[in-house]
Amino acid sequence: MEYKLINIGFGNVVLASRIISVVSASSAPMKRLKEEAKKIGRLIDASQGRKTRTIIIMDSGHVILSAVQAETITQRFAEKGEKGPEK
Repeated sequence: MEYKLINIGFGNVVLASRIISVVSASSAPMKRLKEEAKKIGRLIDASQGRKTRTIIIMDSGHVILSAVQAETITQRFAEKGEKGPEK
């Protein structure tokens, strides 16, 4: 079985097949989502202390914070999908 990992910055990776959404962190609803995830213990901060630019929502209900732009992460996600299976 092959797993595709997406680099979300600073050596942190997530499993591509588990990502539901990649969104910008600047809107008020996303800030509320971040706070709610923190309250229930499902927030993962992968921003290494830098400004959060992207919120990644996983199928497990976890919310991951990243300092990398959403556009950059989606480009990396698209590049992984275009290559197809590696041997």
